[in-house]
Amino acid sequence: MMNRSLLCALMLAMTAPTASAANLVKTYSYFSVGGRTLDEIQNQLSKNGPQVKSTGSRHPGATQMAFTSRISYAQSASSCRIADAVVTLKVKVILPEWRRPRKSDPDVRLFWDTLSADIKRHEERHVEIARNHAKALEDALKASYPQKTCEAAKAKAAQITATELARHDQDQVRFDRVEGANFESRILRLMRYRMQRVENGQMPPP
Repeated sequence: MMNRSLLCALMLAMTAPTASAANLVKTYSYFSVGGRTLDEIQNQLSKNGPQVKSTGSRHPGATQMAFTSRISYAQSASSCRIADAVVTLKVKVILPEWRRPRKSDPDVRLFWDTLSADIKRHEERHVEIARNHAKALEDALKASYPQKTCEAAKAKAAQITATELARHDQDQVRFDRVEGANFESRILRLMRYRMQRVENGQMPPP
């Protein structure tokens, strides 16, 4: 099962208004995988893959995430409101990179190409889920009602943030659960599809 390392950080600060849409900052890093056989590759993934704190074990891919909210407030004689809010999502996608032996078996290469593409798709979906919630958080902050004081407005912002990040976590866990249950059938289906394309000359041999 491919999970992600989820590190959610929140920083509320009074700043000048900036862009009106949630920002995404994405980087990639890779860890090396060796081996000639499927068993050797699996052992390398288990040994070298990123360790996920929520499970305490290593996984073939991971996505680390941090949400940062910059909020500015406007105070009047009788109330304080959120004047602007910008949510930035920083993600680091960690993926495997196979040190392919010179004379590796074509079946092993086909399996690796299928597996690595599925790992990347899985982690990119984690990023998409997080980005959707970052936008939802930004919209919710901007739509919040004025409070009597700015302290109350800050407390409301913290409440809105906690609620949205909880929804985010639930969606990520739900996605991992579904993906884990369908993993074997999905990989077999993808391998059959790739083999058919190779046989039909629609893609080069692995």
